[in-house]
Amino acid sequence: MDRIIAAKVYTRICELGSLSAAARALNMSRPMVSRYLEQMEHWAGERLLHRSSRKLTLTPTGERVLQQTRALNEVAESIAAQKQQDLPSGTLRVACSQFGARYYIVPFLSDFLRDYPDVRVELHVSSQAVNMIEERIDLAIRITNDLDPNIIARRLGECDSMLYASPSYIEKKGMPRSPGDLEHHNCLQYSYFLRNIWQMVDANGEPLSVEVSGNFSANDSVVLMDAVADGVGIAMLPVQDAKPRFESGELVKVLEAYPPRSMGIYGIYRSRSYLPAALRLFLSALSARLAK
Repeated sequence: MDRIIAAKVYTRICELGSLSAAARALNMSRPMVSRYLEQMEHWAGERLLHRSSRKLTLTPTGERVLQQTRALNEVAESIAAQKQQDLPSGTLRVACSQFGARYYIVPFLSDFLRDYPDVRVELHVSSQAVNMIEERIDLAIRITNDLDPNIIARRLGECDSMLYASPSYIEKKGMPRSPGDLEHHNCLQYSYFLRNIWQMVDANGEPLSVEVSGNFSANDSVVLMDAVADGVGIAMLPVQDAKPRFESGELVKVLEAYPPRSMGIYGIYRSRSYLPAALRLFLSALSARLAK
């Protein structure tokens, strides 16, 4: 059987998550797709996919082979269409939070997809960290200052935050005048950041760690902002998210002289040795967008 076609079939199975979906996308019969998969496993000498009634999961060998088949597909496509050899194609699966989707990904998608019409972007929106291999994610966007040094990542930009409260909360509890005053306030937490420690900057621009406590946390910044606007307490919120409510008077800034440390916006991917053209260009375009 044609190994190039087998590589294309295997790649589509992995991207779409099922043999039936790959068969429909490639206009093949399901038995033929199954035969190509068997050919790939025979070629690799090991099982590439764990099959269950609910989903397909790549084995470690299957993940390595997927990188190789993608590379082989790109080579084959470039030979078949030399004039389009610099244009990326295929499906790019991106994972990010609702905040990241709204402010970072969606605003530049129109330009990116216009420039690269053969790329299809699938956006996986979740506040939880994803298993990039199991969920076949090509790129995860993460906002953090505590990135695992073993992760392959590219810094794309910065996210600025500020402390906010509602006017009603400040009227009842008073306005903090120094970071130390926060121990007397209900400080609401974003679930996936370091609990009970807020990283801030003092009046001289030096890093400052402040221990706080509160009775509410959430894994979504919009939910946290809703609680702040309702008078539940003080929270560290992204400036972009809070701006409309601050301008309308629903929120007030707290301790403006001691802003939170900016956090890095990172693009996380799985391999340094093979970076598909679509992913490489997506990262470059997103970095340029966030630099504006």
